[in-house]
Amino acid sequence: MKWSRAVHHLTELAEACGRLAGSPVVPLKVRQLWAAGEVLGPERDLETVTVALVVDLPSVPWMTTPPGGAHWSAASRLARGPFTAYWRTDPVWNHRIARPALVWDGEVKAETLAAIAAGEGDRVRLPAPSAAEAAARLTAELATSLAAVRSRTAEYAEKRWQPGKLEPRADALWEATSGYLDLLDAAG
Repeated sequence: MKWSRAVHHLTELAEACGRLAGSPVVPLKVRQLWAAGEVLGPERDLETVTVALVVDLPSVPWMTTPPGGAHWSAASRLARGPFTAYWRTDPVWNHRIARPALVWDGEVKAETLAAIAAGEGDRVRLPAPSAAEAAARLTAELATSLAAVRSRTAEYAEKRWQPGKLEPRADALWEATSGYLDLLDAAG
């Protein structure tokens, strides 16, 4: 997609965050929207816009969708847009979300969007973490992710032979496992 379209989609998503923030219909609360990846680099055509959505939950295992995430995605049009989205808690950064830029946190960050539109996203990014901070973050995420794999495996095993659709539990197990394996690769 063209650069201007990518910035347009990111701006629309930031505005959707604002609309949904006070909505009683959407129970999942997104507290922040961050841009990451190629959209923070020089102006060029992009395949997708990478974003991270910080939610009001104690933890979200890496590469998983929190409860209510699918509903929020549909209501915000995130699911229909050209996005690669990651659901996060604080801190937002990790081995894949390197030096993100805050786009929305209750209000749209016009300076950030202007910098991104100009191909100067690097000037609004977070500073890089130290090696010790990155290692500690990876260790913490591995523990959270492993706990998710274990709990979702147990849930899958418990419901496996019961009536009803197994896909939601299988999908949740697949997400948790994919996230854990990605973290293991980053640690190795």
